[in-house]
Amino acid sequence: MKAFSGRPLESVTLEAVRAGEVGPDDLRIHPETLEHQAQVAQAHGNPQLAANFRRAAELTAIDDADVMRVYEALRPRRSTFVELEEIAEWLSARGATMNAALVREAAQVYRRRGLCR
Repeated sequence: MKAFSGRPLESVTLEAVRAGEVGPDDLRIHPETLEHQAQVAQAHGNPQLAANFRRAAELTAIDDADVMRVYEALRPRRSTFVELEEIAEWLSARGATMNAALVREAAQVYRRRGLCR
């Protein structure tokens, strides 16, 4: 396993932190690690957890502020149906296809249940 920076996990030590050798990307999870966790979850009969790990892996390539923007937009009555569809397209264009599908599904459910703005 490795950090988001590509640094081997075993080299992220307290000593390395104290020496100033560890940066923020050394503390972020790598998408391969999340995929490994997804495979374990799938193998143990938990496909929902596996899907969550895979969506999380997609989000590692997206800036934290943008992830929060998507999160806020998904709160009930925060976005119109069209805005949610636009977010899904934006995610898809960045390779986050599973997250895009989730947002599209949420848009449909929100519209059906009257939860769109």
